[in-house]
Amino acid sequence: MNLLLVLEQILNGLQFGVMLFLMAAGLTLVFGIMNLVNLAHGSLYMVGAYLATAAYQWTGSFPLAVVLALVGTLVVGMVVELVALRTLYDRDHLDQVLLTFGLILFFNELIAIIWGRAALYTSLPTYLQGHVELLPGMRYSVYRLLIIFIGFAAAGMLWYVVTKTRLGMLIRAGASNRTMVAALGINIRLLYTIVFGFGAALAGLAGVLAGPIYTAQPGMGELILIQVFVVIVIGGIGSIRGALFGAILVGMVDTLGRAFLKPTLASVIPLEAAETAGPALASMLIYVLMAAILAFRPEGLFPSRG
Repeated sequence: MNLLLVLEQILNGLQFGVMLFLMAAGLTLVFGIMNLVNLAHGSLYMVGAYLATAAYQWTGSFPLAVVLALVGTLVVGMVVELVALRTLYDRDHLDQVLLTFGLILFFNELIAIIWGRAALYTSLPTYLQGHVELLPGMRYSVYRLLIIFIGFAAAGMLWYVVTKTRLGMLIRAGASNRTMVAALGINIRLLYTIVFGFGAALAGLAGVLAGPIYTAQPGMGELILIQVFVVIVIGGIGSIRGALFGAILVGMVDTLGRAFLKPTLASVIPLEAAETAGPALASMLIYVLMAAILAFRPEGLFPSRG
């Protein structure tokens, strides 16, 4: 097996993993603090992708489009929390699931009304289209490297905010005992709105980064949301550290499995059987991984104090 090809796929897995982390971090932050099951988190990822694509077409500036999309997704998230989700905090999870599923349908139709049902393609600016030589004979996409850098930078910033700032102190306190935090005079409703808004912005950032690699289309959020839930379960519900480790693990397993499982099977079973079984087994790998981890660590790799 070509070593350079393996290294390239490892980088692809890392890139996919950090995008999953951006999604999982916002979702696990909302669940850990607000005890809110938000199935519409993938819709915010979709909103970020569409806003970035539209803003890039309008302005011609990719950095400006990224900023506008992040601000737009932050605002959308806060409006959704204020209008729709604020009434759900004292309700059970079934009510939350039903309402947020309704939000999925709402956002999919709204996107289709505004931009149509056809997929939108985003071209990168010239300075992000090239490749860089990491090793002799190994060239890798500049944009994918940028995604990896942004993902780890976002993880570092999130760690700093949660552990070193007053807002982070309130977030951790609200996750531990929201009643006591409210009794001390903290506006817990405002804190929830801010947390949900920043969780939405993280999902929007993932959508912004995904747009040029994949395509922006209605319903794109549901496809990645299942993998994000796998990440959260593996890492530990409510744990930011668990979201990071779980996302990288899932990204690696999924990418390497899809790249190498079929040729590996073809070396031991007939090619026709490998071509059928390989993709099917590769799509199952992350769920097998989740089951194996939960068998030994029922609360995930890093339970919620992580």
